[in-house]
Amino acid sequence: MIHKFSRGQTVRFRGGNGYKNAATGAYTVVRQMPYGEGDCQYCIKSPREQHERVAKESDLESI
Repeated sequence: MIHKFSRGQTVRFRGGNGYKNAATGAYTVVRQMPYGEGDCQYCIKSPREQHERVAKESDLESI
């Protein structure tokens, strides 16, 4: 699989019900991760949170 997003790119995280505590707004792609759980995955970071998150490509959109 080919990753759609690149390191340093700004994206919007559209996390579902499992991510109720996720910060809203822009996230930065920290790194691309191996394909897993049926989708490309990324490590993303919001300036509004201290930690990084792992997100599936289907949960992200360009902004």
